[in-house]
Amino acid sequence: MNHYDFRVDSPLMDLPVSLNKKIKGDCLMLNMDKKLIKRQQEGKLIRTGIVGAGQMGRGMVTQMVLMQGITPAIVSDINVENAVHAFHYAGVKDDQIAIVDTLSDANKWIEAGKYVATANADLVSQANMVECAIDATGVPDVGAKVATDAMRNGKHVVMLNVETDVVIGPYLKKFAAEHGVIYTGSAGDEPGAVMELYCFAKAMGMDVKVMGKGKNNKLDYDCNPDTVLEEATRRKMSPKMLCSFKDGTKTMVEMTAMSNATGLIPDVIGGHGIAAGLKELPDLFRLKEDGGILNKHGVVEYVNGIAPGVFVAVSTENEEIAYQMRYHSMGNGPLWILYRPYHLCNLETPLTVAKAVIDGESTIVPIDGLVSECITVAKTDLKAGQYIDGIGGYTTYGSIATAQESDAKGYVPYGLVTKKARMLKDAKKGQLLTLDMLELDQSTLIYKLRKEQDAMYNK
Repeated sequence: MNHYDFRVDSPLMDLPVSLNKKIKGDCLMLNMDKKLIKRQQEGKLIRTGIVGAGQMGRGMVTQMVLMQGITPAIVSDINVENAVHAFHYAGVKDDQIAIVDTLSDANKWIEAGKYVATANADLVSQANMVECAIDATGVPDVGAKVATDAMRNGKHVVMLNVETDVVIGPYLKKFAAEHGVIYTGSAGDEPGAVMELYCFAKAMGMDVKVMGKGKNNKLDYDCNPDTVLEEATRRKMSPKMLCSFKDGTKTMVEMTAMSNATGLIPDVIGGHGIAAGLKELPDLFRLKEDGGILNKHGVVEYVNGIAPGVFVAVSTENEEIAYQMRYHSMGNGPLWILYRPYHLCNLETPLTVAKAVIDGESTIVPIDGLVSECITVAKTDLKAGQYIDGIGGYTTYGSIATAQESDAKGYVPYGLVTKKARMLKDAKKGQLLTLDMLELDQSTLIYKLRKEQDAMYNK
């Protein structure tokens, strides 16, 4: 029997010391309940500001009102009634809510202990007592502005808007460090949820071969906001958001975030997306030469059939540990699945806020630079001169490729596609769009920050 010294041969030893530390300490929420109760008892509530009061923001506000030690001090939405209704869902009465348009009024009512609703997102980043800003809009350019404005004002940023993170996450991470604050993705969203499993496995010295998520909605590349309208209305969702789930874009965005935070990459463009149950995964995630589906290990993937859970597939070269895994009813190996059968998305976001403010730690951030890119695919035949749209729209959807391949072939980062993007060449349905095929809107903040990020890494 071979015995390995995990102080030497652990996969953790292959990582930079800073990342090694991060994996050991950054991902667990142990004792956070006690820390929040202590803040409540000491009267040191964590005051947050939330931009976006749609489905994600609404649930987050409601959850936060019910928690100890933290409060949604100010909520903004382009329709201020959405912000007011978010407080109503939590049982907040109208006499406890102040609707404001100016910073002075926002500061006055927050200091007075009122809940503040506004249509002016800038107030979230500027309000004196707000310690952490949260973007829940799902609009890449809005996320870029909310994050940078908040960090300039000394506030931590929790980015529930993964669409922004996969375009300029490395830039925002460095920007936060320069301003002495934390930038982080959110617990509960699939990338944050599965990061906890990844950190757990790596901290134990296991080798993570596959990392991924279940897909919640049946894949439909042809869907658009009109075809999903009835279902979206029934589920109290934005049609664009539901469309981005169904056409696979959200899954690709989330896999890209996982990749950028760990160094794992897609095995093929778009991933395999197998349909399988949990018990089938250890065999399916073997290499092709061993009867599985993968060309290589060290990959991100998604699975139809295990939603809404997240998973990592782990292995070990140590025969004793393999025996112990079998003994603990984890299966025969050589791959074992660590599985979390839920992610509570926006309801868990307040825990990431608490982790940033109290512990000074992130939940999930890019390592350094992009490892993968969420790229743009034609949803239908496109003509030169045609204006196209982005996430959750009629003309395109997202996929995933390695950043190396994307850079080499000039694929279009999906988060840069807006309604002002215009085709310069025809494209067929299903074609990967390249930068020479369309004219992007260069006036957006996220476009400018992406250019700065590319310059950081000499692209």
